[in-house]
Amino acid sequence: MKYLLILFILLFSACSMKNYEQTQTKIITMKTKQLKFSDLGYIRSSGSAVEVELFTVGKSVFKASIDYLVCTQDGCMGKSAFNEQYLNASYPDSLLQNILLGRVIYEAKNRVQTQDGFEQKIANEDVDIFYKVTSNEIYFKDRKNKILIKIKETK
Repeated sequence: MKYLLILFILLFSACSMKNYEQTQTKIITMKTKQLKFSDLGYIRSSGSAVEVELFTVGKSVFKASIDYLVCTQDGCMGKSAFNEQYLNASYPDSLLQNILLGRVIYEAKNRVQTQDGFEQKIANEDVDIFYKVTSNEIYFKDRKNKILIKIKETK
């Protein structure tokens, strides 16, 4: 019984409210099979934990908190299950988390330093990705899977 209580606490604390150190307002575009969105949103982060909240006409339409699990309004799931449902099953578990935080993806494969950030081009039988991070924009496009994630600074 004691172990069941500990497991219960650990499971539900992963989806509990977090105190994020940084909150940024961004113009966020997400086009996937499940999500089609382009408007203002918030990205909140603290360490490797990140939350994205998307708004349309001032109303929250999607919210995902990513740490050890991915929690949405539909509940919590593993990162690979989230990728399978919302993105692509072949993506690494930390892909969306790294994109939202402007970090390298695919363990920095094909990373090229640019004057204002970096770029990565990754192509294999499952993906055809162009990923670019600058001080003003994060741009991710997978041509093969028709996925676009663009995050721009508000002016």
